[in-house]
Amino acid sequence: MTQAHDNSHAALHAAEHHHHSRVDPHRKGISGLSDIILGGQDGLVNVLGVILGVAAATQDTRLVMVAGLAATFAESVSMGAVAYTSRLAEADYYRSEMEREHRHIEQAPRLEREEVRRIYAGKGFEGNLLERIVDRITSDPEVWVAVMMAEEHGLVPVERSESRRAAFIVGLSAIVGSLIPLAPFAVLPVSTSMWVSVVITALVLFVVGAYKARLTVGRPARSGLEMALIGTVSALVGYGVGLLLKVPPIP
Repeated sequence: MTQAHDNSHAALHAAEHHHHSRVDPHRKGISGLSDIILGGQDGLVNVLGVILGVAAATQDTRLVMVAGLAATFAESVSMGAVAYTSRLAEADYYRSEMEREHRHIEQAPRLEREEVRRIYAGKGFEGNLLERIVDRITSDPEVWVAVMMAEEHGLVPVERSESRRAAFIVGLSAIVGSLIPLAPFAVLPVSTSMWVSVVITALVLFVVGAYKARLTVGRPARSGLEMALIGTVSALVGYGVGLLLKVPPIP
């Protein structure tokens, strides 16, 4: 009986481990997905809007390429800088709140202890078990502060070193995204390139949106269509501005 039970337990453990690690594993590296989408989508949409506006206004391939390349590199530097400074701001905010929480547990420990009790009572713990949880958490100031940061404030640690990684990913993604709508203008006439660029951009946005939904939640087709529609409509605003400010041909 014991041997059969052990074998059954081992088989169940192996099946659960297979499901956890192979069938439905946690996605690693998803944290950088938002940075890739942020930079890539911004580059795609903004540069497409710029080059459509210039193309509609001038019909000059050289001006389109100059404007597109200028927007590409200005956009990448700007987006990388924004990612860098915003991540630093998040890290600094977390640190300031953590230091404030340390002061609170030193200067108002009874109030902070009651907050821990209220948090875990809200999770369904009560009686002696609740008191043991409160005692264990509040016995270690570092654990106590970490619990308050996560449970009370909903904050997670942000390393300042992540800001450089975020800046690089966002900036590089912005360059790659920006060059996609610009590529047709290097080989095709302006009038043809405009619509080829719109179609390519829409397709890329659709793929990115669908891929994001597959990795996270949502319906891939719906997510892809939403991203493609929003990005394309935004870029077409640039085309409209170009038509309004169209430069008359030089005689």
